[in-house]
Amino acid sequence: MRTKHSRGSKPSGWLRIGIPVLLVLIWVAGGAIGGPYFGKVSEVATNDQSTFLPQSAAATQVNERLTDFLGDESIPAVVVVASDSELTEEQIADVQTVADDVAELDGVLEGVSPPVVSDDGQAVQIFVPIDSSGEVRDVVEEVRDVLAEDLPAGVEGWVTGPAGFTADLAEGFLGIDGLLLIVALAAVFVILIIVYRSPLLPVLVLMTSVFALCVALLTVWWLAKAGIFILNGQVQGILFILVIGAATDYALLYVARFREVVAEGAGRWEAVTRAWRGAWEPILASGGTVIAGLLCLLLSDLASNRALGPIASIGIAFAMLSALTFLPALLALVGRAAFWPFIPKERPAEISDDLSQPVRGLWAKVARYVARHARPVWIISTVVLLVGAAGITQLKADGVPTSDFVLGYSESREGQVALSEHFPAGSGSPAYVLVAEDDAVDAVTVLDESDGIDSVSIVSADSPSGQAPVELQDGELVLTAFGPPGTPAPEPTVSSGEVLLVATLTDAADSIAAEDTVRELRTSLDDALGEGTALVGGQTAIDVDTNDTSIRDRTVIIPVILVVVLLILMVLLRSILAPVLLILSTVISFATALGVSALVFNYVFDFPGADPAVPLYGFVFLVALGIDYNIFLMSRVREESLKHGTRSGIRRGLVSTGGVITSAGLVLAATFAALGVIPILFLAQLAFIVAFGVLLDTFVVRSLLVPALGYDLGRVIWWPSKLWREGPETRPTGGAETRVEADGTVDPDTMTRGEYRRTLES
Repeated sequence: MRTKHSRGSKPSGWLRIGIPVLLVLIWVAGGAIGGPYFGKVSEVATNDQSTFLPQSAAATQVNERLTDFLGDESIPAVVVVASDSELTEEQIADVQTVADDVAELDGVLEGVSPPVVSDDGQAVQIFVPIDSSGEVRDVVEEVRDVLAEDLPAGVEGWVTGPAGFTADLAEGFLGIDGLLLIVALAAVFVILIIVYRSPLLPVLVLMTSVFALCVALLTVWWLAKAGIFILNGQVQGILFILVIGAATDYALLYVARFREVVAEGAGRWEAVTRAWRGAWEPILASGGTVIAGLLCLLLSDLASNRALGPIASIGIAFAMLSALTFLPALLALVGRAAFWPFIPKERPAEISDDLSQPVRGLWAKVARYVARHARPVWIISTVVLLVGAAGITQLKADGVPTSDFVLGYSESREGQVALSEHFPAGSGSPAYVLVAEDDAVDAVTVLDESDGIDSVSIVSADSPSGQAPVELQDGELVLTAFGPPGTPAPEPTVSSGEVLLVATLTDAADSIAAEDTVRELRTSLDDALGEGTALVGGQTAIDVDTNDTSIRDRTVIIPVILVVVLLILMVLLRSILAPVLLILSTVISFATALGVSALVFNYVFDFPGADPAVPLYGFVFLVALGIDYNIFLMSRVREESLKHGTRSGIRRGLVSTGGVITSAGLVLAATFAALGVIPILFLAQLAFIVAFGVLLDTFVVRSLLVPALGYDLGRVIWWPSKLWREGPETRPTGGAETRVEADGTVDPDTMTRGEYRRTLES
């Protein structure tokens, strides 16, 4: 039945139309400007790990000095050509022609090496310096095209090395602008269709998400362009998914309020404004909590982690703004027609204080079950979660080889295998040792004694290749001269009193064995020359420093996030005990998600391991977003507890928020799962951890564990707030609930006969 409402507080008719139209036009303009930037992200993004490390890292210091010795900024590609039998002179000559063709390509710098024949004569390798300031992927693809067209019959060629792996990684991220968005939006649309059974409302909600993403991307693009922070492929993918998921969640919360008011028969404007008044506080509280958690990433020493904090926070801010302005404006124009063909109608209350009475609705039945079996429910839920969390001991999150970053086929990985069969596996990705000229002899001595080093050269501008093999004779360095007899030996290049040694590793540069070699070299050089006197850099050193820094980041940031979120919850709920319990439940949920994920990664997908940042990113999103749902639930529980008592408030809060939070959890899980379509190991693992963790939090923690624990504890969960001291309480007594006032007196009308008799006796 439609009720009448006063028109006194309403603005004039043209304002009720003009304000929503103006807001829609503003957002449409922002989306039109920001939309084209989806195709321009590569202009401001980089996947070069060396740019993520702090300035204090040894690999960073060496990387910054390489141009003083090697000239132009370059990244090496290694062309490997191999045959099943020994190469003929004619084939080697043909490979030389290929090398000459490659040297003519734009983006290839001077210094392409002649073919270097392996000891077994079945393979050659060519070192190709590529301009790292340009589009490395495009240049590598051109080199691969030359190999495909010009290599002689009977041989096979690959492009590997740092440039090859960078190109394959960039190739893996190509689907972010298209495939990822299509899959994520399609998944969300299907879920919304099922939830609302309306063709129009899902479109309005998706518009809210898409326009929020367009404006967020526009902002992020210009900030990255200005060099304020570094944007890379994985941060870009997370931004897209986070904005779509968060904006949809906030939109669902607003739509739930709007639906309640429409069901009461309110008019279009009243429904919009009343829904806004009911939704703005939990949306801002939830979004603010997520932003606070994300900004803790500013404490990271890795630029990629540090950049995710403000980038994702910008996305969350626009998600909240869109849900509180764009969506209400759309609904103000469309009204109740958004729900067609199932227009909401007012339904009788689903909550009764008598637990013996039958109830209507799924969540009313869940709430009654939790109330009747509160203690067994939360104990069993906790035990199940802890059993799943035991799998966390199987998590291998200490880093993975660069060659395993890309899932599926990788030409660079195949080329690395071929390279290892015929040459030292570390060819093309050497370790660089920056050392004072006076200490070069001692440094070479240390390198020669290392089992992980195959050969040592020194950078020399006098040498045709730019490097000269070096060995020790009678305590002095002797450089090998190239040319006819009598050619003078080259002199090492000296810059600021230092020389650069080039050490070829026996193991693949991205292998654990190579990392161990670099760690041992650093220790041995410090012991021989003094700490920090010689710096070890190169691709392997970058991997080592990145992993070490990432482990440091997660050790520092995770506790900080917990403290920050705990303090925010204390302010929102005006309690100490309830926030502590919520944090503990979220931590247990995260541990379970990580433990189950570890087992799946190891025994189902057979992943080689995980990046150290995977647990950190998983924690940030699961804790921040998991707390979101607890805020939705507990803020409503507190509101109901003030009127009906804590236990009744818990049941009423669970019924009121059950549908919307479950829908939001499904949407968020689906959007993060969409990251799995990008063939990058890091994103695939993050997709599973967050999607599984969100579902676990939605259906177990928030639906069973938290309500059951709160119901069992009763009013004490609000300790030490006023609600704990003075608020009413309800206590289950078999059938109905007994109301216990703050002073300890009991309402006899709600007692059972046995309880009333025992009360009189006491």
